[in-house]
Amino acid sequence: MSPVDPFAALPVAAAVDDADSVIDVLDLLALSAFVAGTQPFARTRHLSNLRREATLLPDGATVLREARDDDDLCTLASGDGWTLRATRWKQGRRANVTVTAVSADLADSVLAGAVDGATEPPPPADESVAIGFWHSGKHGPQRTPRRITAEPWADIRTNYATKTAEALDRLMATTAEQVSGRMILLHGPPGTGKTTLLRTLAKQWRDWCQVDCVLDPERLFADPAYLMDTALGEDDGGTPKWRLLLLEDCDELIRGEAKQATGQALSRLLNLTDGLLGQGRDVLVAITTNEDVAQLHPAVVRPGRCLAQLHVAPLPFAEAATWLGTPAGIGPDGATLAELYALRDGAPRLTVTDDQPRVGLYL
Repeated sequence: MSPVDPFAALPVAAAVDDADSVIDVLDLLALSAFVAGTQPFARTRHLSNLRREATLLPDGATVLREARDDDDLCTLASGDGWTLRATRWKQGRRANVTVTAVSADLADSVLAGAVDGATEPPPPADESVAIGFWHSGKHGPQRTPRRITAEPWADIRTNYATKTAEALDRLMATTAEQVSGRMILLHGPPGTGKTTLLRTLAKQWRDWCQVDCVLDPERLFADPAYLMDTALGEDDGGTPKWRLLLLEDCDELIRGEAKQATGQALSRLLNLTDGLLGQGRDVLVAITTNEDVAQLHPAVVRPGRCLAQLHVAPLPFAEAATWLGTPAGIGPDGATLAELYALRDGAPRLTVTDDQPRVGLYL
């Protein structure tokens, strides 16, 4: 009995309507030769940390179609006996490359040529930490793992005021067994090093806690499905760990009028940190804000909810002068970490002044 041709036994048909994007159309075209059986071998590679200059095309490729949808770019190309589709997403610097070909060896070689040198190498393991980056796009929630540089706490401790550093000593040394609250709240002026602290915290806790950064927190708490994916799924592998979700600059989510301004978002945040959802998963939430703590919603800062509630302040004058090695350029109230680095590196501040007289009223 001769083998059955699967394409003849199960013909494939596709319909395109106004709900499809131009990239969806290229996805269909890219697989047509594979479906028909003329190019029966397919290979796919998922890339992250993509170089901006990477073309994702091998030598000799002929571009057949190119489609751009906002910041996403899809290219359809072909050569002798093969077809390639490369889709790149600007957010997260990710890409997906699929090759179909008349032979397995040809598919492998074309794919290798397309992705050769396309990504930047990750930083050395002893200088980096694995962090997942979440965002919700047209195809639902997606997590992109990356390694980012992070310094040990001992190396950056002097970047913070003594009182703050002493509190951070205890936070950095926290273990899974010592977790008593589900929220970490870092508040203070811009430029004081809150983001640097979170990277270092991820490094200090990496043995027991997986850290994920949510790029669109306003969508996270507006979409229950997105929230469930980030809170309950996608472990990096191995022994299940606690999960720490990083939400940066979420002022509108936690300020005093948040309940009226954001609807269910604040309620879902509180449920994640101190409700049924939080009890169903070992999850922590770290939030940075520039708001004064007195302006925050009382439910966020109530006793027992926060594992840590820290004011990350500028360095006082004496400590800032010690950090810089000179008091020159430091104001009487001290300086933020960003200001100290600018003074140390001699970075000029670019300003534009308006010499024209102001006329009229601002509404």
